[in-house]
Amino acid sequence: MTRNEPTGGHETHREADRTLKNPDQIDADEADESVEHVARHMARELCAGFRYHDRGERDAAVESFAEVDRRQFAHVDEDTARRAARAYVDALWAKDELETDHMDGDRIDPESIRGGDWGRVYDALAERAAVADIDREYATATTRAWRNHKANGDYWTPMLRAQLLEYRAAVGDENYPTKPSDGREGFGTAPVRYLLGVELHDRHTRDHWEEAIRVMEPYYRRVLRAHRAD
Repeated sequence: MTRNEPTGGHETHREADRTLKNPDQIDADEADESVEHVARHMARELCAGFRYHDRGERDAAVESFAEVDRRQFAHVDEDTARRAARAYVDALWAKDELETDHMDGDRIDPESIRGGDWGRVYDALAERAAVADIDREYATATTRAWRNHKANGDYWTPMLRAQLLEYRAAVGDENYPTKPSDGREGFGTAPVRYLLGVELHDRHTRDHWEEAIRVMEPYYRRVLRAHRAD
């Protein structure tokens, strides 16, 4: 998901924030222990984090992503989860700077950015992987996905791989997905949900953001249920 939001004025932004983040539900896991409630909160915070990124609000993006990471990475303490969130935001901002360096007029030059130096992006993602105990391949796959997304290439395959690795770390299951028979080489439903969220993000409308929240709720429900089953 990348920074590219149509301008619509402060009132539009405030209305969108009310939709994405219900102030009465910020302390979701403390106020209501239901998996459904907390999963909805996480999905809203994920989408809010990307909206803040689109608008260049770095500290707010860290706060939203940290709300997600401290719940999905239950195997690390809150300070470590926050470091993971901050590293992710560092990667997003490094990507933004790279995009600026490869503009052709008012658009990114796909060929130019494909050959750009993505080292700082990779390093930040590798930091996230290290602190959250995600397989290091996550950094390689996510960097490739973001690069291909901007270069109009196949971003979906490395994105699915990256989210498979992150999801495995979140649920503590290195064998995910397990299937009874056909399609055993697939990525599983969780990474596919995340990819759909990326596609919805790229539309940049409130209706699509709301749909992205609904798409991601089952993702986080499964994460939370895996934690409670331990």
